[in-house]
Amino acid sequence: MSSNAKSSAEAAFPIDNASQNSGSTTDIPHKSLLWGRQREGVTFSTSGVEDAHYKPIERYEGMHRYDPKFEWEPEEERKVVRKIDKRICTWVCLMFFALQLDRGNITQALSDNMLPDLGLNTNDYNYGQTIFYVSFLSAELPSQLISKKLGPDNWIPIQMISWSLVASMQAFLSGRKSFFACRALLGLLEGGFIPDNILYLSYFYTGWELPARLSWFWVSYQSTQIISAFLAYGLLRLRGVNGMEGWRWLFALEGMLTGLIGISSWFYLPASPTQTASRFRGKAGWFTEREEKIMVNRILRDDPSKGDMHNRQALSLRDLLDTLLDYHMWPIYLLGLTWLIPTTPMTAYLTLQLRSLGFSTFQTNLLTIPAYTLFILQLLLSTFLSERLNSRFLISSLSQIYALPLLLALYLLPSQNVSPWSRYTLSILLVGHPYIHAILVAITSRNAGSVRTRTVASALYNMCVQASNIVAQNIYREDDKPLYRRGNRVLIGICSVNFFLFIGVKVFYVWVNARRERVWSAMSNEQKEEYLRSTKDRGNKRLDFRFAH
Repeated sequence: MSSNAKSSAEAAFPIDNASQNSGSTTDIPHKSLLWGRQREGVTFSTSGVEDAHYKPIERYEGMHRYDPKFEWEPEEERKVVRKIDKRICTWVCLMFFALQLDRGNITQALSDNMLPDLGLNTNDYNYGQTIFYVSFLSAELPSQLISKKLGPDNWIPIQMISWSLVASMQAFLSGRKSFFACRALLGLLEGGFIPDNILYLSYFYTGWELPARLSWFWVSYQSTQIISAFLAYGLLRLRGVNGMEGWRWLFALEGMLTGLIGISSWFYLPASPTQTASRFRGKAGWFTEREEKIMVNRILRDDPSKGDMHNRQALSLRDLLDTLLDYHMWPIYLLGLTWLIPTTPMTAYLTLQLRSLGFSTFQTNLLTIPAYTLFILQLLLSTFLSERLNSRFLISSLSQIYALPLLLALYLLPSQNVSPWSRYTLSILLVGHPYIHAILVAITSRNAGSVRTRTVASALYNMCVQASNIVAQNIYREDDKPLYRRGNRVLIGICSVNFFLFIGVKVFYVWVNARRERVWSAMSNEQKEEYLRSTKDRGNKRLDFRFAH
């Protein structure tokens, strides 16, 4: 290789040839597998073994661009990543905007007296949201299995168009039964959308790049709250037009907008980095042949397991069962069940809380904006720090340290002679908490260790998060309002336990990696080759796999 053609991997990981030639078993990253990988930490320890052990299957959609000897300049890779950001990530964020628009606009509808108009109370609202989350949870895994068979590029638009119709039909709600029915249908149709998109993004980004993109994924989610607050400010003023309440116009018009985005997505989304050519995207596609080779080879050198399946390959029953029984992923699922509970009730009840403090419908919607702005800033900061410091679970534990004093203050705040602005400030700070969902979603994808496991694991983690929403949705009760002291006491206890859970999960993965490293480092290169040739271990069960933590 010429001196001016150094790869990004060589720049980051200089190879000691003397050490390699001496047959040392020191874990030196394998040069040809590391282009595109950044900083320390690898998915597979590949020192002293041949590239053939990490070759993708023949049916892999990018096989025609696979080349273990291919080289490229770091600047070329940066340009390709920027192009992927522009073409893929921004559109995925737009689709997530559409999801949250229809999933979250019920909070604006509440501020326009939707519950009294339908003859419902707080408990009815809780039951409706519980039905939604149970339905959402139930659809997660089936949606992932369908997505893996049809391809996310086909399944995601079908989901969006379907739920947009139900979302619009909420304009014709008539009471308790219709409210419950619509919540159930929305949950079933929206469930799986998030892990479907995560699977789709994993086709284009390395494990190190995914958390940052997922953080923007959830920035778009929270930006929706800000945008929808302004939309609600205008749409809710339509109350009385054609004899309809403002919240009915809100559901109808925002549902139509989501449908348009869904239809556009059907034509826009490509199946993979090497399948962008079409009548609508251009006969030549979005990327040149060299750019496609860079995309395929950098993805496989970052995580060779991504070449184990093609993007239209369904999972077998054995794959499903193996993932369900994968105990190495259970600690992350456990965190999914609990970490979000301390802040969820206030997020769900923010507009009702502000109305109880005496603010009008229009003031309430505008006063939520600072919370969502703070949320975005803390989301980006926490995700950045987790990757910068290469410490995911410790940074994530800060979300609980942040929430605990705010919950204590809400619990201890006297009921008399307190400015509504004091309670407003505490509510805003709590809703604007460090949202570490992007960190945990990315680490679920990475620690899965294979496309098979990743497909199911992402759904299982999200199912756990939805289960936590079901619990959280029923902590604030009608007989405990407006201060919800009993509910806040429960949240304080859960928040305290969560901190120790994050530390425990960190220790678990450090211990597993250290144990595997001792065994792997003690093996000769020949023994490593024999292990890789003969092992029946798959994904994160392989001795050369290392968990991120």
